Amino acid sequence: MEQPLIIRIEETGSTNHYLRQLTLEKKLPEGSIVTTAFQTAGRGQTGNSWESEKGKNLTFSILLYPDCIPANRQFIISRIASLSVKETLDHYTDGITIKWPNDIYWKEKKICGMLIENDLTGYHIYCSIIGIGINLNQTQFLSDAPNPVSLKQITGKEYDKEEVLRRFQHIFYPYYLDLLQEKEEQITEKYQASLFRKEGFHPYQDKETGETFDAAIYEIEPTGHLILQLRDQTLRRYAFKEVIYL
Repeated sequence: MEQPLIIRIEETGSTNHYLRQLTLEKKLPEGSIVTTAFQTAGRGQTGNSWESEKGKNLTFSILLYPDCIPANRQFIISRIASLSVKETLDHYTDGITIKWPNDIYWKEKKICGMLIENDLTGYHIYCSIIGIGINLNQTQFLSDAPNPVSLKQITGKEYDKEEVLRRFQHIFYPYYLDLLQEKEEQITEKYQASLFRKEGFHPYQDKETGETFDAAIYEIEPTGHLILQLRDQTLRRYAFKEVIYL
């Protein structure tokens, strides 16, 4: 594999958008990263904004060409990205989990969000851009996001963004090779074991009907759908944003 690039910029609207524009100009090596000190228009899933104080956090996007992955199994990319961030943060603190589909939590608070954009060609993925924002050194959050937290708030220590990024790379690239070598079962097992609220029954709300109910996580399908098991053993299947954690 050609050596990935790390492109550092002071400010941009979105690292995902910046990286996408670069790929239109030339084909970058797989695994290349754009990282910035400040995003003016950082985005999360389904258009949510991502608050990040200038220079305080690690915000970056990474480029893949996973053309061997069928479009209907693209959630495997979300699994390896989530596991890579979780295991990066495990080095600095405990209590890190993955809240389905790919938010990273410390206990009941959100420390990292992702936006994964996949371009398809036919029935396969041509290009995947994974945008990641990890709260490292920010200590005040001004948006109305309900539960943000940073690594510095957890441990009281300041963190070197470059060191955290290198640690992420060292974890992510081997996971990606596992994916290409069709070791999906091991990845899926690790993801399932790392889930937020993976044990026991917890309250949820069906977004369409408004019904609240207790359920346990039964599994996450290869498509990314969440299967919940109710106390009467019946199963319910949800796509992202169809169910709310209470």
